[in-house]
Amino acid sequence: MASRAFKDINLSFKRHPVTNDVVTIRDEDAIKRSVRNIIFTILGEKPFQPEFGSVVPQSLFDLSTNLNEVRITDEILTALALYEPRIGNVRVDVTVVPDSNEMNAVIQYDIIGIPAPTQKVDVLLFPARV
Repeated sequence: MASRAFKDINLSFKRHPVTNDVVTIRDEDAIKRSVRNIIFTILGEKPFQPEFGSVVPQSLFDLSTNLNEVRITDEILTALALYEPRIGNVRVDVTVVPDSNEMNAVIQYDIIGIPAPTQKVDVLLFPARV
C-alpha cells in the first residue's frame, strides 16, 4: 500500500503567518482530533448527518457500573468503525474512576496508509451540561 498523508484544519482557526491561510494539522494529530470529535459529537448534532457521532456523551449521566463500561466501549468501537476509515486494529479500554463520576477511555489504533507506530489517545469522560 502506498504511503498517504492526512491533513485537516486546526479548529483554533489561527492563520498561518506567511500564507494567511488557516493552520492545518497533519497525519497523527489530524486523526487523533478526528477520533475525539467522533466520540464527543452527540447524535443529531452534525447538520445533514444525524447518524454521525456516538451516544457516549448521553451515557455519562447513567450510573457508573461495569455494564456501562462495556456499553461505552462498544459504542466507541462502533462509532470509530463507522466514521474513521483511516484507522484499524482499534482497541478500547474504559475504566470507571470511583467517586468522581468520571471514566477514562484509552483508545489504541494503527493508522492505515502511513508508516506510524500504534497511536494512543487518552480521553477523560465526565458528564457536563452545556
